[in-house]
Amino acid sequence: MKITGFAALSGNGKVSPIVFERREAKDNDVVIEILYCGICHSDLHTINGDWGDQTYPLVPGHEIVGVVKAVGSQVSQFAVGDNVAVGCMVDSCLHCDQCKKGEEQYCREGMTPTYGAPDKLSGGITQGGYSEVIVVKEEFVLKIPTGMALAKAAPILCAGITTYSPLKKWGVTQGTRLAVVGLGGLGHMAVKLAVAMGAEVTVISRSLSKLEDIKALGAKTLLSSKDSAEMSKHANAFDLIIDTVPVKHDINIYTPLLDIDGSLVIIGQIGDLNEPSTAPLVFGRRKVTGSLIGGIKETQEVLDFCAKNDVYPDCKIISSAEINQALARLADGDISYRFVIDMKQ
Repeated sequence: MKITGFAALSGNGKVSPIVFERREAKDNDVVIEILYCGICHSDLHTINGDWGDQTYPLVPGHEIVGVVKAVGSQVSQFAVGDNVAVGCMVDSCLHCDQCKKGEEQYCREGMTPTYGAPDKLSGGITQGGYSEVIVVKEEFVLKIPTGMALAKAAPILCAGITTYSPLKKWGVTQGTRLAVVGLGGLGHMAVKLAVAMGAEVTVISRSLSKLEDIKALGAKTLLSSKDSAEMSKHANAFDLIIDTVPVKHDINIYTPLLDIDGSLVIIGQIGDLNEPSTAPLVFGRRKVTGSLIGGIKETQEVLDFCAKNDVYPDCKIISSAEINQALARLADGDISYRFVIDMKQ
């Protein structure tokens, strides 16, 4: 089927209007009319080819909220008119040990990202949510909880699950001493979710200009990473650090802040980091690790959690004509909220 959308035609950080082919729906497919799509920093990295060569044209977008337009004959969980969502992946083998325990993102045969990856079903390249319609296997479609604000739900499909998954995995609960590095799209969601879980949250940033912002989110302390004296005072202060910084940076200033058996979890940077010093790790039995989005079951869980606890990303709703302006601002790193495209504008 012919679909309109917005695609990167090269690695220049911009998208252009395009008409492209979606595969026809199969018996286990859900056809979704896209209402909203979040703009993620990963979109910009992928458009620019920062994580490897891309096949253009490329339609980004993996924070998708819409309404069911049609269903295949074997679909049992969704009906026409349902509010639904699609996140960072649209396929996996569904039979390996990781898929069977609900962690399709770690599929042994490789999960299929929502855009920019070989599509096992069509033979082409998956295309994402900066478009009017998407066709997705039932197993990778999520239910929007009743009463959830649709536009604000979009970033939960990436920023939400990417932060929720490590918070759950590392057992964040009442009284957990948590630090969040960076206060962008991922960072502000990490703060909101952790506060809702009862954690004592500190934000680590390069300056103290965001003090009012972090208080509004529910965090208690803002720590400047440039203030070496204050950083030293916070040695051994945290059980867990969530590192959301999306560019190359030095983690050695953060690891001493962990208490014994504490973990620093990298969720923002995919690529190179400054070489880590092993001394803080050995002498403090500290860990540096990473986390990739979350499985379908856990993504549904975070949607339900956010609906129940009234946790939403800070969003700026834009029209499709404003996508390139939003991508440019994302590249400049001057925002602390998520852009969401109203695909009907």
